[in-house]
Amino acid sequence: MAGIYLHIPFCKQACTYCNFHFATSLRYKDDLIAAMRKEIVAEKEYLKGESVNTIYFGGGTPSLLPIADCRLLIADLLENYPVAADAEITLEANPDDISTGKLKAWKTLGINRLSIGVQSFFEEELRWMNRAHNAQQAIGNLQLARSEFDNITMDLIYGSPLLTDGMWMQNVQRAVGLNIPHLSCYALTVEEKTPLHKNISLHKTVDVDSDKQARQFLLLMQWLRTAGYEHYEVSNFAKPGFRSRHNSSYWKGTPYLGIGPSAHSFNGMERRWNVANNSAYIKGTSEGIPQRETEVLSSTQQLNETLMISLRTMEGIDLNKIQTTWGENERKRIENDLKRYVSNGLVKINNAHAQLTDEGMLRADGIASDLFV
Repeated sequence: MAGIYLHIPFCKQACTYCNFHFATSLRYKDDLIAAMRKEIVAEKEYLKGESVNTIYFGGGTPSLLPIADCRLLIADLLENYPVAADAEITLEANPDDISTGKLKAWKTLGINRLSIGVQSFFEEELRWMNRAHNAQQAIGNLQLARSEFDNITMDLIYGSPLLTDGMWMQNVQRAVGLNIPHLSCYALTVEEKTPLHKNISLHKTVDVDSDKQARQFLLLMQWLRTAGYEHYEVSNFAKPGFRSRHNSSYWKGTPYLGIGPSAHSFNGMERRWNVANNSAYIKGTSEGIPQRETEVLSSTQQLNETLMISLRTMEGIDLNKIQTTWGENERKRIENDLKRYVSNGLVKINNAHAQLTDEGMLRADGIASDLFV
């Protein structure tokens, strides 16, 4: 099993909080697509013939791509990789890009899952984030998407300076009421070199309140559990049968190939990432000299990554797997380090799996780093 990720680095405008690699001009779109098609062919041995079970168009904003470009990329993937007949093929979309025509065209191409970047149903928040859509588009086009696609996920952001607990409850209730089967919910983070970071530094907007973020996260877990969602990863909630197969493969350490500028790849032993520059990516790929960096992972790094990603999931750290792969001493060390988290109610041990409690979810990264070698 393996996955393929395609990074489409174009957006209509820059959201205040975003630090992903993207451009707001489509000027070099054709050259970029040509380079991605070349990389698809050039890297077809990377996954060593593994069956491709998931394909993910991320970004950026892949829904900006003309249908013809999506068709070319999917055709190249099908021609060069053993894509499973039931592969999950996801496309990220913004509400303002969704139309009946596009929805039907995406389905015809084999796309069977949409990831829709809503973030909020409140007009004032959307303007503050500099989103390209409005609240009416978010609601109307989610309903439109639900009429064509069963498998939909949407993003929501909590903890912004404008978001009260009451507004947050309305956002979550709206998503549940629209029968969206998968939700990805993220705390607003302040990343360097973003407009949000600059505005906070210049005191043009207030900083995020970590206590409010923690409170809204705990409320979120309660609300969605009551609504029948599985909290299967720190930021991800799904109705039964609607977990993201692509993201779940990341958390299980499954190999994946990244295509496009800034895209990451992992084959179990090494991690590599393409240059986060469209021009450099196009030039290097076109000339057959890929611009990328590679890191070979030591056994210790592999263990630490396993601890980090598995602790974030509902299943938690498989202590038997730790022992089988890294030895009994590592298992005993980890179990010993976990004792204080078990005693203070942040971790529970269930059938040889170390799992975070709701309170533990608030400190997932810190707990994982304490377990690192």
